[in-house]
Amino acid sequence: MNNTRIINHFGKVAGWNSTTVRLLGRDVIGITELMYNDNQEIEGVKGAGAFDVGVGEGNYQATASITLTQEERLALLNSLPPGIRIQQIDAFPIIVAYDYNGTIYTDVIRACRFKNNGVEVKQGDKSIAFKFELYTPAIDWNV
Repeated sequence: MNNTRIINHFGKVAGWNSTTVRLLGRDVIGITELMYNDNQEIEGVKGAGAFDVGVGEGNYQATASITLTQEERLALLNSLPPGIRIQQIDAFPIIVAYDYNGTIYTDVIRACRFKNNGVEVKQGDKSIAFKFELYTPAIDWNV
């Protein structure tokens, strides 16, 4: 039996405090959550015999969402001309940077568009935040 113990193998790990999100030309401070991922359809191609003879690739899909405080949402609304909705903002990148042991790793969520807008608040809440679903055609990882 292996009695090896790994203690503090990675040292300080990347976390929320080491993440910076740049949206529409500025670092966002009223952010409570960010999610982004992508997916590539990949499936085995059947031929003679019981095993796959190759691999076929289908469509690519990227998804993203961002949760902003009401203050950040209002600042965004105040930057727009009267009568313009958040969903009408032209496509923009979101740049996400992680500081890990002094090295900056950067992902870019490309050509984002807000898909929704709203407010969700209930009794007892100490702050107001809203989760915005984003359209994005692609994510560039570690650029």
